[in-house]
Amino acid sequence: MPVDNSRLKGFYKLSVPERRARLAELAGLTDEHVQAWANAELDEGVADRMIENVIGRYSLPIGVATNFVIDDEHYLIPFVVEEASVVAAASNMAKRCQAKGGFTSNNTDPVMIGQIQIVGCENPEASRVAILSAKDELIQACNDVDPILVKFGGGCRDVEVRIIETMSGPMVIVHILVDCRDAMGANAVNTMAETIAPRIEALSAGTVILRIISNLAVHRLARVSATFTPTEMSTKGDDSEQGSEVIDGVIQAYHFAAADQFRATTHNKGIMNAISPIGIACGQDWRAIESGAHSYCAYGQEYGSMTHWEKDAEGNLVGSIEIPMAVGLVGGAIRIHPGAQANVALLGINSADDLAKCMAAAGLAQNLGALRALATVGIQAGHMKLHLRNMAASAGAEDHEIEAVATIVRESGERITMAAVEAALTQIREE
Repeated sequence: MPVDNSRLKGFYKLSVPERRARLAELAGLTDEHVQAWANAELDEGVADRMIENVIGRYSLPIGVATNFVIDDEHYLIPFVVEEASVVAAASNMAKRCQAKGGFTSNNTDPVMIGQIQIVGCENPEASRVAILSAKDELIQACNDVDPILVKFGGGCRDVEVRIIETMSGPMVIVHILVDCRDAMGANAVNTMAETIAPRIEALSAGTVILRIISNLAVHRLARVSATFTPTEMSTKGDDSEQGSEVIDGVIQAYHFAAADQFRATTHNKGIMNAISPIGIACGQDWRAIESGAHSYCAYGQEYGSMTHWEKDAEGNLVGSIEIPMAVGLVGGAIRIHPGAQANVALLGINSADDLAKCMAAAGLAQNLGALRALATVGIQAGHMKLHLRNMAASAGAEDHEIEAVATIVRESGERITMAAVEAALTQIREE
């Protein structure tokens, strides 16, 4: 189950072991879950089974985004990411929509597309008609392959046929639409496509080539929205008038992304700064998620923003996101990776739908964090403050010197640069 409260006051001030202990208490985690975080390296034997030619393991930090209320429930969301300010920005923006109830989701069913490519059809239209005439037979054949999926309420739902023009001539493309329930679905969909391929070939009088899932999951969408008041958007305490100016700046920044592909690409990268780290943390195929999300932005239109921002009649900022979200809690790395299991346990989720809405909400929050920063002080100010300790370490500061160097640079009021960091390090060593 989700936690009772995602507002963890002073959490950042705790030591790493203290944070683990606090989360274990809040989320009811086992000692095994806590040890999976503490012992960051994946077991070498497990790693060797996961991929080929294993020579070692590579660690990244696991951070926790706080303050998320989604559909009236509190969530602590794990991020695996190397970039400073991402977790902080998402947590900050999540807190700012709680006055209006937090995030609300409205996801579609978990339906994935399997594609079967047919070439060499003398009469593509006749092939299309023949395949569609056997739709019920094909659906049944798909479902016979995976009775367990059907038992849990999933299975093949429909068959569609398209004719496309290519450099190799016309091709007939069959889509099988499969409700994958709590699985990502690649194995189930690919197996179904391969199973009915011979029958498809006979019906079409053509030659089947590819039989593979599509990561443009237009039927499996995560939809999340949230409302932010001018007071909550203010950078000057409770100044609603200044907050309204911030909202106008955010909307203008969004309009830039919606109209310009160069800006949209960076705008959307910021959204994936939250979505991909959660996917990694929870053992998901985050490359598939990224591919589908970016492709959906150009689906039937010019590439644009993954999010939408506008003002309501009361002057509040209303944001929404709609993207494909092919995630699963059944199969994949989550079955064998202890860190992924611990992170899913922290979330307290029981379905792929819950994971999808958490990822989408985090993406929306992260997007607003970037837009708000860009529309006010600029993206670098906050980012560099959080990156300051890394800079100190890069300058050669020892563990006991890092915080002192960061404090000197931060309190100087000057621009944060490597030169300033090096000067501060020299200063404390001279003292």
